[in-house]
Amino acid sequence: MDEKLKELEKQYNEISIPKELDFVVENALKQGKKKRKKRAPKWLLGSAAAAMLFTAGLNVSPAMARTLSEIPVVGSVVKVLTWTKYEVKEETFDADIKVPSIENLKNKDLANSLNEKYRSEGKALYDDFVSEVGYVKENGGGHVGIDSGYEIKTDSDQILSIGRYTVNTVGSSSTTMHYDTIDKKDEILITLPMLFKDKNYIKTISENIIKQMREQAASDPDKKYWVKGGGLPDEEVIDGFTSIKADQQFYISDKGKLVISFDKYEVAQGYMGVVEFEIPTDVLKNDLVSSKYIH
Repeated sequence: MDEKLKELEKQYNEISIPKELDFVVENALKQGKKKRKKRAPKWLLGSAAAAMLFTAGLNVSPAMARTLSEIPVVGSVVKVLTWTKYEVKEETFDADIKVPSIENLKNKDLANSLNEKYRSEGKALYDDFVSEVGYVKENGGGHVGIDSGYEIKTDSDQILSIGRYTVNTVGSSSTTMHYDTIDKKDEILITLPMLFKDKNYIKTISENIIKQMREQAASDPDKKYWVKGGGLPDEEVIDGFTSIKADQQFYISDKGKLVISFDKYEVAQGYMGVVEFEIPTDVLKNDLVSSKYIH
């Protein structure tokens, strides 16, 4: 095990950074070859000391991929790896975008669909960043930053929940989260509506979240939500939170609990960042289709 890890580290450190940096695209996975893309903008390549863009795909080094595949997997065979990374560092412009890839799913349609989505999102984030930097430079300068990556919220024998975050910094900052939850045994993507008998879950979950908001605000003066009784004066809560969306962002915890997630500013003041609420299973039991996932 130690020898394999040492070999992996050695091969990683030996990967050279090309003078003209190409992006790895979806066809590289399907055809086993790289496709040339447009040269990076002049402002990015002008000074190696000022800026760097590094794209590290799993198919950059076949030897590395083989070494990774030989490392023993603890627990489930299904795993998540960083497929590509976009990184830019300048004095007032910085980007760090990590693109995940789900590996070893037998359901290739599901794996390809998710991975294509991740790669498209990552490339779009980078393209938007480059466009924003160009605009800011043309209008006197400023700061533009983006930090995007992923975290494994749950990795049990049955459930894999991946959270993908994006933090944009242009003047102030915003944070968004997106989750995908997979049943690793049946190899299906779990959606929020499929967990429940009918649409009544929207009302059940929303009422419990409002209750939790008020309880938290009553016990902690630093908690301030956009609901009446949520720690803010009623006159400041005009268009406050009333209900989750039918496809509200969520994940299933390693204890089999439903966790509902809200982006920064969505239901609370910005300083509270991304906000999560674990919904008690007792509250949900009459609405659940079964206890297979939520228990």
